[in-house]
Amino acid sequence: MAGAALQLRTIAFDAKRCRLRHPGRKLDMCMTEATASLLQVEETFSACLARIDALILKPLLQAEPSDQKGKENFKLFLLLNDRFQALWNLTEENYRILKQKCSNSESFCIQDIYTVWKGDLFLSLYIQYFVTFANYVVVHGFEHATKSKSEAWKHHKTVLKQFLTDFTSETSISLALYTVLHKPIRDHIEQYILLLTKLNEVLKEGSEKDVVTSAIKEYVKLESFISQVLDEACFTKSLWKSLGYKFTDMLCVPERRLLEDSKNLPISASTNRSDRILLFDDVLVLIQGNSFQSFDLKLVWVDENCREKSAPGLYGLRIITPEETFFFSAKDPQMKAVWQWKLNQAVRQALNGKRDFPLWGKTGEGTDPPSCRIFTYVFRLEGKFKNASYEGEWHLGKPHGKGTLKWCNGRNHVGDFKEGLEHGFGICLVPCQSEDRYDCYKCHWYEGKMRGYGICEYGNDMVYKGYFKDNVRQGFGILENLSAEHPFKYTGQWENDKKNGYGVWEDKDRGERYIGTWLDDHKHGQGIVVTQSGVCYQRTFHADKMVGSGILLLEDDSVYEGNFTEDLMFVGKGKLSFANGFILEGTFTNKSGQGLQTHGILNTSNEQLDDRITKAQLGLKEFPVEKRWKGIYDQFLEFIHSGCKEETEESFTGFHIQTSKELRKSQEYLFCQRGTEDVSWKTEDILEELVQHQGLESQQSYLEKALKSSLHPLGKLLKALMIAFQATYSGIGANRHLLTMAQEEVKYYAKKIWEFYQGLLHLALEQKGQLPAKAMDGDTSDQKACSVVLPLILPCFYPELFMLYMLYHEREDELYCQGIMDLSLFPDIKLLEFLDVQKHLWPLKDLTLTTNQRRSLIKDKCFLSATECLQKLITTVDPWEKLVILQKTYEEIESTVSRVVEKDYRLPMDDLLPLLMYVVSRAKIQHLGAEIHLIRDLMDPANKGGLYDFLLTALESCYEHIQRMRLHQRENCHTTHSS
Repeated sequence: MAGAALQLRTIAFDAKRCRLRHPGRKLDMCMTEATASLLQVEETFSACLARIDALILKPLLQAEPSDQKGKENFKLFLLLNDRFQALWNLTEENYRILKQKCSNSESFCIQDIYTVWKGDLFLSLYIQYFVTFANYVVVHGFEHATKSKSEAWKHHKTVLKQFLTDFTSETSISLALYTVLHKPIRDHIEQYILLLTKLNEVLKEGSEKDVVTSAIKEYVKLESFISQVLDEACFTKSLWKSLGYKFTDMLCVPERRLLEDSKNLPISASTNRSDRILLFDDVLVLIQGNSFQSFDLKLVWVDENCREKSAPGLYGLRIITPEETFFFSAKDPQMKAVWQWKLNQAVRQALNGKRDFPLWGKTGEGTDPPSCRIFTYVFRLEGKFKNASYEGEWHLGKPHGKGTLKWCNGRNHVGDFKEGLEHGFGICLVPCQSEDRYDCYKCHWYEGKMRGYGICEYGNDMVYKGYFKDNVRQGFGILENLSAEHPFKYTGQWENDKKNGYGVWEDKDRGERYIGTWLDDHKHGQGIVVTQSGVCYQRTFHADKMVGSGILLLEDDSVYEGNFTEDLMFVGKGKLSFANGFILEGTFTNKSGQGLQTHGILNTSNEQLDDRITKAQLGLKEFPVEKRWKGIYDQFLEFIHSGCKEETEESFTGFHIQTSKELRKSQEYLFCQRGTEDVSWKTEDILEELVQHQGLESQQSYLEKALKSSLHPLGKLLKALMIAFQATYSGIGANRHLLTMAQEEVKYYAKKIWEFYQGLLHLALEQKGQLPAKAMDGDTSDQKACSVVLPLILPCFYPELFMLYMLYHEREDELYCQGIMDLSLFPDIKLLEFLDVQKHLWPLKDLTLTTNQRRSLIKDKCFLSATECLQKLITTVDPWEKLVILQKTYEEIESTVSRVVEKDYRLPMDDLLPLLMYVVSRAKIQHLGAEIHLIRDLMDPANKGGLYDFLLTALESCYEHIQRMRLHQRENCHTTHSS
């Protein structure tokens, strides 16, 4: 040791002499001096640590206690020893490196100053040591250690005298241990600061000086940190001494520190709330009598704005926790400010998971903790969340944002929360009582209750897709039973969790579909039943039972009016009208094994039933179109009235979503960062764009794009209407007696979509402070709907609608097709002659002949361009486009005739009809009757009475004439056969 000191002094002397000889090398000499001084300090400190280890720590490690408390403290002492050894090893390593540098006479730089170069490592090890040392102090570790009965302690006072110059015989051994294990280390840190400060004084401005300055600041902070850590430890230790064993056993944790005590800094809680308030670094404790309450600081919010709750002359703080809110009151504002600051800093540090460095700045410094946090908490008090664990986002003591609730019984809720309640989109699993199954609700929530669109997958294999309100099914919805035992599907209105109002029920076992009204889950009121076999009837229902008389339309065109059973057996008085015109009226009975029996009158005077009977249209008076699917319209209307808020869009208009996967995707779309392709469908952008599309062409373009998009509110509305339409008229519902109902419905859809479009436009204009433009004279909502919206939405309903038209006109189209087949046998010239087309209009030049071919036998060559044009009629669904095709067909006929007569020729009606009939017979359009009547029913009213109407009438005349031709042939054949 003496030799090392002599070597150190020699190096210092040589450095001084060198500096005097070479003033220009002053900086290098300073580095050499600093390194040499640091070497001496490290050598001395290492020797000190070695003596502490040998004379203090090793004897303590050998004296392992036998009692439980002593064993717990001994584990902590083992950790303290590990921290001590790490410090010692670092000091030894630093000493070895410095000694090697000095012995090799190498030049020195800042990187050779180990305490600067690896300052973070030094700080980390010193912090770990003193935190562990403080933990040992808090649990009275030294007091327990000195009670050891080991022989090693008999000579301990003599050992401690070597370390403490002020040690006297009266000093307790525990205090001596406390001093020995922290004072030399603190003194060593002071020496680091002094050495670095001297070095910093001679360094020139630059990066090296900045590095040393920064290191000094960190070591000064370390000094402050150690002082505060030891003060807190002693403060906490004193508390455990003053409290009873009950509180100490439950609250005393080595890592826990007392930050403030209401006995030291007076403050009181709400009336009768507590006698004493303790602020620790992890919990807030309120003590009253022999009991206490503790609150995790991570879920404590401090609100200073609570004057209305404070008594006169007092200054209050509101303390918010997940299940309780209470108030602290101080007698002066300074005391309130100190408590507020300490509470906020303690909460912030608890949330960060680490203490500040140093622990405390000056009062008033430091940021406030965030009001929004993420944490897990188990609710204890009575309420809907009792015993539930919530993990997620919080705000001011309440679940707010994304989170998960889990109950002990297996129920859980994952989704959005607002001010402590489920609010927004959420998925809730509810265990079924009888089986190991769950009801899964994927729904929108409002203030703790299901509200808006959702999908519920029940544990009994049923699935509900529709709207909720106050936790029950309310509004439009679909309930489907997917089990093989009794599959069914209900599409319609719900009220108070039951089927109420207009709805469609499909019984897949019976092959039946009920279209009508419901009351409390029962068929009640007017209803139509369509069967798979084609039978259709309309009756009055009462609690699922048929009452009164009804009308039964059979597949052979017979019609029965009267009473009948669910098995379609005639009973009681009734009238049966046969397709051939016979009418049987009387009393009907059905006896087992005897078949149908009747007593009545058979009228055979009529030749054939009137079409008004065989093609009777059901449900028109009973189910006014404006009262069907009201639940869909109401939701969209509510969305507009709410101001079209984006966060509520899916809740109101979510029926375009039909699977759980789509539902999750829609939520991701709402809340994720969207790409540029989606930006135009954000709600605010939709309203902005609406204002820019107020011209007719611009409106059509905008509506076309909106209705095709599943992200636009109007597109979502259209999807919901498609679902309702298909539920009624597809499959079993494809019955000719429902055609007018379906046609009315499609027109009404167009009207409502136009109204909602106008509603969105008015809202957008109102938000911009503009007034909506006045409608032009005579420009009604119905006309706009028919001319603008109907062509855009018709493709969505066309398959089901056209099927109904085909079924309705099936008989006429069959006659027409047979007539077409007969006419197709004629060569072109024979057909023109048969149809009485004037010869000078025949396009004979178009009949190009090949070898051995006679002109009179050529087919399908005349008026070929007009024929091909008319065949395009089936390629579009838009009535207006069909009319345009008809017009072009007319123009092609005129063009061909003009070419034949070699001059412009305007066809009179007498010439047009035969020529058009020729083109129709060659075009061979299969369901021409259905096409004509669809165009007639759905064409823009503005086209009635004009050229388009005239051409459609002409086409209709041709269609009817071809039917009559076939009918006359049948009658002639029948007459000949009879003769």
